[in-house]
Amino acid sequence: MVIDEGYIKYECVWQKAPPPDIKYLKEINYWRKKLFDKKLIGVYKDSEIAYGNISIRHPENPRQFIITGTQTGALNKLEPQHFSVVTSYDINKNKIHCLGLIKSSSEALTHAMIYELEDGEYNSVIHVHHYKMWEQLKNKVPTTSDKIAYGTKDMGFEIKRLYNIGNLKTEKILIMGGHEEGIITFGNTLEESGDILLHYLSKVYVK
Repeated sequence: MVIDEGYIKYECVWQKAPPPDIKYLKEINYWRKKLFDKKLIGVYKDSEIAYGNISIRHPENPRQFIITGTQTGALNKLEPQHFSVVTSYDINKNKIHCLGLIKSSSEALTHAMIYELEDGEYNSVIHVHHYKMWEQLKNKVPTTSDKIAYGTKDMGFEIKRLYNIGNLKTEKILIMGGHEEGIITFGNTLEESGDILLHYLSKVYVK
């Protein structure tokens, strides 16, 4: 497998600032630990490149979202300093503004597009890696073009296209065709996003 993960491909305007309030992070950490224990979030040991990220819409500002920081997948437990707040973004310009003690995840632009869907109906996004699930679900559930890289404005526009023409609105799961192992789920709550992911994981046949 050629690993193409963890590298920020958008323009990141990062301002060092106090981390998000810990009161907003309890549910993210609960779900992240669940997914970490199942190796859906983690690190490739041979390359030490981390994978997987989670975000929620900011409870106090619906135009912002809180997301796990870049290259935090290897950590068993996250503290507030491992999270970033995306304060604004311009998908057309491939640009993110974020605050915190760490830069936002390399998938932050993709999360931003999902938060734009359906006039802001969705409040959580999960991105994980799992080869068997990716392989078995590719082109069976909404799947992005294998020519589109993760973390770019093109991925954002591809998600919007699939949402408008297919069943992504009802499925709420996305296979990243050009990002081997990459899977995204989203929903109104983290519980919804997580349950969708675990539902499909339970159906994966492992030899």
